[in-house]
Amino acid sequence: MKILYICNNISIPGNGICTSAQNFCAALREAGVDVRVLAGENKDPGGIQPDFRLKRFHFPIFQPIIDANGFSYASLDKKVIREAVEWADIIHCEEPLFVQRSAIKMAEKMGKSIVGTFHMYTQNLLSEIPLANSALMNKILLWAWKTRHYNHMSDIQCPTEVVKAHLERNGFKARLHVISNGINIPREPVVAKPYEGGPFRIILVGRFATIKRPGILLEAMKYSSHAREIQLTFAGTGVLEKKLRQHSDKLVKEGVLQYIPEIVFLDKAGLKELARNSYLVVHVASMEVEGLGCAEAIREGTVPVIAQDNKYIGTAGFALDDRSLFPYNDTRELARRIDWWIEHPQERNRMAQVYADTARNWSIENSTHKLIEMYEKITISQNTRRIL
Repeated sequence: MKILYICNNISIPGNGICTSAQNFCAALREAGVDVRVLAGENKDPGGIQPDFRLKRFHFPIFQPIIDANGFSYASLDKKVIREAVEWADIIHCEEPLFVQRSAIKMAEKMGKSIVGTFHMYTQNLLSEIPLANSALMNKILLWAWKTRHYNHMSDIQCPTEVVKAHLERNGFKARLHVISNGINIPREPVVAKPYEGGPFRIILVGRFATIKRPGILLEAMKYSSHAREIQLTFAGTGVLEKKLRQHSDKLVKEGVLQYIPEIVFLDKAGLKELARNSYLVVHVASMEVEGLGCAEAIREGTVPVIAQDNKYIGTAGFALDDRSLFPYNDTRELARRIDWWIEHPQERNRMAQVYADTARNWSIENSTHKLIEMYEKITISQNTRRIL
């Protein structure tokens, strides 16, 4: 069984799709599956390059926005794409974009099986483009993704139940499998670190993009009874970094905050250490397929407070009860949740361990086994068709 992962870039730090692809490829190989990658080149000349390498594509005008959002497009090279597709038994598309469309057309002609993962909503792609992020444009783009990409697949990996429901509402034809992107879990159970005094460190992990709405956490500080006891840390990068710094400075000058919010970009080890020493992790995005940065913080024993709605926020599934949920965009309710956890440190310490233990259910190993089962069923079906 030879699996080809197709991703525009698999080597961008902090990009959720890249991280998921890296983790699954490593886990599948460890499980004995032959996996190769078709992707854009690694910008780091000393870094690992994909098995089938495509040159990076530069968009006129919009490239600075694309770079700031931690993404990269690959150029079409039909010779390289054809070589990759010919090698594979199953092609697994990580995005519904140009490279994948070219590979899908070739795979159909060759009789190869096609699967994909629904990693992002249309809003994730359009939110930073002026005038493009309208209801009509999102509807048109979703229709294009469905008809030109996903309806050509036999199976789709849905990272959360929320994603599966979204695809069902919009008439996607493929078989839908709820399989988390998964996180790496240490062999030994994590012992959560109890709160031992000092400022209450509250972290937000992820890209600073419009759709992620990181400023919501700063706004909530205006309504928190404990704002001056809180040390905020924003771990990530993105187009809103300058605005976050300006907003943070303003709250300090106004006396809302005593501690200057930190804005940092950390590697995996740094994020792990940050989470281990934090009181709460807050997730405020109005749209999120899964939100593994939040899950990885929970794994370290950090209690979450997560935005929720009924349609688009898959991250809400990580919460174990309503104390860790608030209505998205409601800064007053977010402040109330934060204050409750601060006022109940013993319960926070107890739930920190409960959350750390629960996170073991979201392991990349569990998800990999489910993916392999999906691939094996496809392979059996493919072989049966050939015999008939």
